[in-house]
Amino acid sequence: MEKEDVEEVNLQQKKKHKGKHDKPKPWDEDPNIDRWKIDKFDSSWNPDEKYLQEAWPKVKSALKEYGISAELNLVEGSMTVSTTRKTRDPYIIIKARDLIKLLSRSVPAPQAIKILNDEMQCDIIKIGNLVRNKERFVKRRQRLVGPNSSTLKALEILTGCYILVQGNTVAAMGSFKGLKQVRRIVEDCIENKMHPVYHIKILMMKKELEKDPALKDENWDRFLPKFKKKNVQTKKIKSKEKKPYTPFPPPQQPSKIDQELESGEYFLSEKKKLAKKWQEKQEKQAQKTAENKRKREEAFVPPKEPVKQDSNKAENDKEDVAALTMSLKQKAKEFGKKKSIQNVNAEEYIAAPTTKQP
Repeated sequence: MEKEDVEEVNLQQKKKHKGKHDKPKPWDEDPNIDRWKIDKFDSSWNPDEKYLQEAWPKVKSALKEYGISAELNLVEGSMTVSTTRKTRDPYIIIKARDLIKLLSRSVPAPQAIKILNDEMQCDIIKIGNLVRNKERFVKRRQRLVGPNSSTLKALEILTGCYILVQGNTVAAMGSFKGLKQVRRIVEDCIENKMHPVYHIKILMMKKELEKDPALKDENWDRFLPKFKKKNVQTKKIKSKEKKPYTPFPPPQQPSKIDQELESGEYFLSEKKKLAKKWQEKQEKQAQKTAENKRKREEAFVPPKEPVKQDSNKAENDKEDVAALTMSLKQKAKEFGKKKSIQNVNAEEYIAAPTTKQP
């Protein structure tokens, strides 16, 4: 019996778990835990609701100045804003809607109330659907915040916006220009296009360039740093050429036996088949060795020398020129003697062949 118990324990230890969640937990076999016990609800489990309840009088009084009524329903878990007869600004209801949006995304009430000012705008950037992998999403979100929220603070100073990263959204408050910059930085970070630190460097350079009035109407691209991605592997999509549609199936390819019957190998004996294969192998090896030898010898082939003119030919050309000059001189002398006796054309006389004069 003892042996059987030991074998069962060994089998249970060797049993593999398919999923990472199927592994045994330390509390699975704890006898002190009652798994059927239902704990009573504690208000400390939902601190945000308590904070909203405490801060709601401030929100209500801020909205009352603009003639907007606000209602907090703790049973349904909803916030409602509506206009009254005292409302004068037609756009204030949109601002009130933005206020409850910011409160629902855990923005502190004193900060959220600033949205009621005309100069202040807000933007809720949804980042949850930009990355599928949960672990990768958490890493990139943390990259946006930075160590001890240093990156987020630097972005707030440079853009002039209030930024809060909460769950799958990023809430930003500021001017239109600053909100546009924040949205671009957040999307580039989550999509892994550019690190927030590089954006901070570019914004710092722009701040410095804004101080120079001479560069007001010039393009700043030559002053700004350009960052390139490194070691990023992109999948190359292979484009398949579509063949023309035909209702008939492709022709059947000949089998190995058909090919042997066609070449006559099928009727050969095993020895002859092996001998033929060996011979083909030897021929291929001989071709390969000859090609390798040729490639090796190419390195030792001397380069072709430039063609030199033949020295004998040059000497003959010189002799021909000397003979021509001598004949011209001789004809000139003879022409001078003859001209005194009779009228002779100089061109015809030179062109005529040299003959011994009497």
